[in-house]
Amino acid sequence: MTGPNAPDANALDPETLGPYLEANVPGFAGLEAIEKFNSGQSNPTYLLRAKSGRYVLRAKPPGELLKSAHQVDREYRVMRALKGTKVPVPDALFLAPEDSPIGRMFFVMRFIDGRIFWDPSLPDLSGNEERAAIYDAMNGALAALHDVDVGKVGLADFGRPGSYFERQLSRWTSQYRASETGTVADMDRLIAWLEEHLPPDDGIVSLVHGDYRLDNMIFAPGRPEVLAVLDWELSTLGHPYADLAYQCMQWRLPHTSGFKGLGGIDRAAIGLPTEAEYVERYCGRRGIAGIGNWTFYLAFSFFRLAAICQGVYRRALDGNASNPEKARTYGEAVKLLAGLAVGLIDEEVS
Repeated sequence: MTGPNAPDANALDPETLGPYLEANVPGFAGLEAIEKFNSGQSNPTYLLRAKSGRYVLRAKPPGELLKSAHQVDREYRVMRALKGTKVPVPDALFLAPEDSPIGRMFFVMRFIDGRIFWDPSLPDLSGNEERAAIYDAMNGALAALHDVDVGKVGLADFGRPGSYFERQLSRWTSQYRASETGTVADMDRLIAWLEEHLPPDDGIVSLVHGDYRLDNMIFAPGRPEVLAVLDWELSTLGHPYADLAYQCMQWRLPHTSGFKGLGGIDRAAIGLPTEAEYVERYCGRRGIAGIGNWTFYLAFSFFRLAAICQGVYRRALDGNASNPEKARTYGEAVKLLAGLAVGLIDEEVS
């Protein structure tokens, strides 16, 4: 059933869910309200108000899903593992199985009260010094993540070491083809270029976030401190430069687009670092002299995000998107991202 009177596939029944949470989440008592967050396209996320406090529930979306997508159990595991390290994460409290009362896997974590910045130009902050400090804190959290000893935190088996970009290119090409709804010439050209320019495996392996960007973090009220890094669905063992390049796409994405990038903004005038300065600061924190193959890492990041957007768009067409109205705009985003990447590789050639 579809249309304005169709039932919401993402709606949760508090009368069924409340007793289940009380029986399984430590300290949980008296579910009073459930509010779905409008942000996020992959896994529907809800604020739970209870007599015992506020919590966040993050679930798989309903319906038929692509293989290996929406692994909330991996999110739960990595946050549990990182608790107590220098990487700030929420307290993950409980993981429910597929046969939960809502009919799909979900986890519950504590709500963290803080600031989320949706606009990377940070227009609401007091001045350049504060904006620069926010970016520096974000940079520091990324370096801390890549310095985590995965063996010590129990994540040595969290992904396959070696040949990260080769495996990721194969995976996301397959995901893109599985959700493809029409030919995007720039996307086809980009995939071919990436296959031809894969750098040799350098043996560097770390825990990677997979979607590291400003609006996936909660900052402390009144100070430039990262209280929590969110949205670990795409985390795995991989190459740290993938995270760094993925975040640095922000400098190139147009600010007027749905991605709210920094492209077209006078960054120096508002106190934000250049892409080169941000990379240099990261390298300094990690004791790295510099990063080669930067064009490949950036182009790969555009490709991967485009493949993710294509999956979101396909779910919208199939009726399984977390935010269907917004998801339908992602079809055009695929063309934008692929075009930016092709422009990047053309610059490299010239």
